[in-house]
Amino acid sequence: MASSVLRRFMKFSSSRNTSTRSFSLVTSQIGNHTAKWMQDTSKKSPMELINEVPPIKVEGRIVACEGDTNPALGHPIEFICLDLAEPAVCKYCGLRYVQDHHH
Repeated sequence: MASSVLRRFMKFSSSRNTSTRSFSLVTSQIGNHTAKWMQDTSKKSPMELINEVPPIKVEGRIVACEGDTNPALGHPIEFICLDLAEPAVCKYCGLRYVQDHHH
């Protein structure tokens, strides 16, 4: 069953002209969304706000970032290795973590 659906999809995809795709509508929407953030200079961008949060010190070598203490507001768990000297950054929320060496 699944293989027949896949074959039909592949036949449908190959029959369409996929070499000429137009992303003009998507590009304009992205441009408008970005422009909204750039217009009001009194407000900080999300990246500026997250960069104001100091790196979080942890004792272990591995940290599990969930983005928030409330699972409904967070993101999928990302396990981050802290072996490097510079702070490690969560790919979902941008929080920075550093290993606390207290010798």
